[in-house]
Amino acid sequence: MKKLSVLFAAVMMFSAVGVAKAQKLASLDYQEMLSMMPDAKKVSTDLDTFSKTKEAEIKKMGEAFQAEVQKYQAEGAKLTEAQRSAKEAELQKTQQNLQQIATTAQNDLLKKRDTMLKPVIDRLNNAIEKVAKANGWDFIIDSSALIYKNGVDATPLIKKELGL
Repeated sequence: MKKLSVLFAAVMMFSAVGVAKAQKLASLDYQEMLSMMPDAKKVSTDLDTFSKTKEAEIKKMGEAFQAEVQKYQAEGAKLTEAQRSAKEAELQKTQQNLQQIATTAQNDLLKKRDTMLKPVIDRLNNAIEKVAKANGWDFIIDSSALIYKNGVDATPLIKKELGL
């Protein structure tokens, strides 16, 4: 029994040595790297243009709605009860439509951003993977998540890989 315990302890020590192999790490500020990429800058510019266009359309509709509300408030006393109820229902429906349009525009912007950024993110991820393999790194960690970093910064090598 004692020999079995010694044998078990020896096996555990040797297997622990294999598990405790030093991991090779590097860090990278992912968002900073993404913002340096010309493709990402173009996506940002295109999204700003799209967003401002949608914003202007919604603002114009909102101003038209406000004009209708003011007109109703000015002339509401002259209307019959049935006309007032109909106009209030119409205004309420218009307001709900405006809210729906704004929500749809926001969702469209998010979908467009995801679609446009996907190839840029894929390119960055491929460069990170290529540099990690070339340098024998097991992990490249986003440095924005680190409190203290005193190790290899992969940024220059990934910049070079991306041609930045």
